[in-house]
Amino acid sequence: MAATAGLLVAALPASPEGVPGLLVAAWAAVTVLAAADAARRALRRPLPGWPRPALVLGLGLVLLAVPAGGAVAYESARDEAVEKMLLERLAKTDALAERAAGRAGFAAGKKEYTRAVEGYAGLAADHPERRAAKKVPAKLEALYESVATPYREDDHCEAIEPLTYLRELPDSVGEQALGKLATWPDKPLADALYTCGMDLVGQGQAGTGGDHLTALFEEFPESKEAGQVGPALLTEVSERSGALPDDACDNTSRLRALDALAGKLPGESVSGVSDKARSGVEKGTYSCGVEEFEDGKFSEAAETFTDFADTYKGNKNRDKARKAAIAAEIAEERPAAGRKLPPAKSPGGTRMELVVSNGGPGTVEILYTGPVTGRLTLKACAGCKAYDSVAAGKAGACKDKSTSYPKQRLSLPAGEYHFLYKRGSSTDTVRNHSSGARIEPGYTYTDCAYTVKGLGGLLPPPVDGAAWTPPPGTGRDR
Repeated sequence: MAATAGLLVAALPASPEGVPGLLVAAWAAVTVLAAADAARRALRRPLPGWPRPALVLGLGLVLLAVPAGGAVAYESARDEAVEKMLLERLAKTDALAERAAGRAGFAAGKKEYTRAVEGYAGLAADHPERRAAKKVPAKLEALYESVATPYREDDHCEAIEPLTYLRELPDSVGEQALGKLATWPDKPLADALYTCGMDLVGQGQAGTGGDHLTALFEEFPESKEAGQVGPALLTEVSERSGALPDDACDNTSRLRALDALAGKLPGESVSGVSDKARSGVEKGTYSCGVEEFEDGKFSEAAETFTDFADTYKGNKNRDKARKAAIAAEIAEERPAAGRKLPPAKSPGGTRMELVVSNGGPGTVEILYTGPVTGRLTLKACAGCKAYDSVAAGKAGACKDKSTSYPKQRLSLPAGEYHFLYKRGSSTDTVRNHSSGARIEPGYTYTDCAYTVKGLGGLLPPPVDGAAWTPPPGTGRDR
């Protein structure tokens, strides 16, 4: 009785861990010894008459039944303790999921979501028949709904990261623990990738949008959403091409991006997108150059027109683009040259002769624009040096009879002209120089390009650096 009392004190109340085995073994040993001692004493006495033997047998059975029944009752209590412990464990996991849902954005709660999923999965795997485990599927569904909140709120771009996270959970916790939830994210993720990708493409972010569409084809190549990409891109290309020449630079940039995007996607899925986009780019590039020119972005316009002329050699606007590129380059130095684009056709009527000569070291490229536009290059003048001053240049440039100055002749219609002189030099840097002049009927003109020494190297003269010579007897000083 003393041993049993001690066992009860140690065992109650029942806990999930049960009674230590050593304590149970000690109690059993004491009980066996007590029974042996009782048998020893009983055997030394004669067997009493009836009914005392029957009473002894009855008491013996009771003594055997009490610990057996107690063990059964204790095991039941211990089982309930285990259930309670697992329900508490489930409640703690629920608290993790709730904290994660309360965070500002999925990324902030990702670690807690992961711990909650692992807690649910572990509970279901370790104790599948327990009451707590039977509640896990509903708990996981609630967690999935929480993680997928951005998708339910139609924030498709925000939904991509959490849906991707849910889709990858089977790799870490196993499909068995997730059941039907293992494949649930597939459909919403495909929809999110498509919708977000096309939204970004429509906003002019074809690079980021294209990443999502590429992921769509990689993960769900046979999905309905993957089949919608090609028609949607064709529609986008048609809208951008149809909007030209309005917002030419923006629309052309987007068409280029769409062409690049189509090159990254499976060809059979986006058939015709690149061809249509490139046609729009050809049309839009020239219009973009015009737009930049009219907005005073002469550096960008010169580059755009030059690229157009070099790329689309068979386009009817190629010559116009070459002239516009020259005018834009001059306008960078002399904004007056950018008041309007060069005329498409040269004017008729009388033309005047302009003889341009190189009176300085190094080659010189001369760009001009006005009623006509063009460029020419003069070879280096052998023996020509830089002048010490502008005055010295005006007095001596191209006037040495013993020197052969490289020259070319131009026939120019009357009108206002703008010039840009670009001096090439192998030893020094020579700054570009621009100037303007009016060509009038009845005259011939000469122009001598020279350079003036300056600090840090050879510098071109100021506006009057081109020596314009008046016709004989006119008294006109150009």
